[in-house]
Amino acid sequence: MPEQDISQYLAYLLAAANRRMRIGLAQSIAAEEVTEEHWRILQVLADEQGRSMGDLAEAVLLNHPALTKNIDKLVSRGLVQRAADAKDSRRVLVYISDLGLETVSRLKKSVDAHHGVIEEALGPRKTSQLKKLLENFIDECEVH
Repeated sequence: MPEQDISQYLAYLLAAANRRMRIGLAQSIAAEEVTEEHWRILQVLADEQGRSMGDLAEAVLLNHPALTKNIDKLVSRGLVQRAADAKDSRRVLVYISDLGLETVSRLKKSVDAHHGVIEEALGPRKTSQLKKLLENFIDECEVH
C-alpha cells in the first residue's frame, strides 16, 4: 500500500493552520500577558451577561478543568469575578470586571490587527470563503 504524505490529510492541514494562527495570535496579544484562552474567555464575557462555567466552557472551547485553571488566573489578576447565581445559589456565574473590559478592549485592537494581516495576505474574498468553509465544516461534521 503506497504511503500517503501526511500533508495531504485534512486533519494535518487543519492542525497546521491552527498552529500558525495560534502562534500569530499569541504574538499579537503578548503585551497584555494573556493567553489565547484568556482572550477567548474575556471576549465572550465582554457582553457583561455573566456565564455559568458549563456555558462558558462550551463557548470558549475548553474542558472544565482547563477553564477552571484559566478562570483562577483571571480572577487573581482582577479581570473576572465569580458570583453565586441569584436564581440558584448552587450555581456559580463568571463576570468580567471593569479591568477585564479595559483589557479586552485593548486585546480587540491587537486581535483585529492580527486578523487584518491574515486577510491582507489571503484577500477579503478568500478570507470570507475560508470562514464559510470552516463554519460549514463545524456545522456538518459535528461529532456526536
